This record gives sequence, structure tokens and C-alpha cells, in this order.
Amino acid sequence: MAKHDPQLDLLFHALADPTRRMMLNRLARGPAPVTELAEPTGFKLPTILRHLAVLEAAGLVATQKDGRVRSCAFQPAALRPMAEWMEEQRRLWEGRLDRLDDYVTRLMKERET
Repeated sequence: MAKHDPQLDLLFHALADPTRRMMLNRLARGPAPVTELAEPTGFKLPTILRHLAVLEAAGLVATQKDGRVRSCAFQPAALRPMAEWMEEQRRLWEGRLDRLDDYVTRLMKERET
């Protein structure tokens, strides 16, 4: 079994919320101020800032303050550990399913004889 990776926990937690995914979708088009990210949600600024804190803790978003304006930028490289974990899981389960298929095929051939 793979070792526990706290970074994966942070990533999955950050992406588990639809508001945070919506924010990342917006940021995938380019940096945006916090107020722009808050607009479509209808949430108050403190709530948006809590969502941003989760995204920042996962490394998915970097923020920069310029005067009174805080801008956010998506950091897509932060998704790499998740993509690698998912690829590892895909390979593992494909191997298991291939072995199951071989086993079932062998059983079916034995029944025919």
C-alpha cells in the first residue's frame, strides 16, 4: 500500500467543494481579483477568503496584494501529485481487471470442456 501523502489530502479536500472548483475554473483563464471571484457566488468576502485559504494551503492558488487589491492566480503544477496518484491507481486497477478477465475466461473455457 502506498504511503500516506498529506499533500493529496489537501488537494482532494480543496477540489471537493464546488465553489472552489468554480474559482479554479475562472482562474484557469488568468489571474483575477478576489472581488471578481466572489461575484458569481453571492458569498460575502470572508467566506471567499476562507475558500481561497484552502486553495492556497493546497498550493493551487497564489495570491498577491497590490494596495487594497488582492489578486489570485492558478498554480496548475500543484495538481501533479494528484494526477500521478490517479495514474498509479488506474494502472493498478487495470492490472486487477485484466487478471480478473483472464480468470473468468479460463473458468468459462473449463466449463465448456
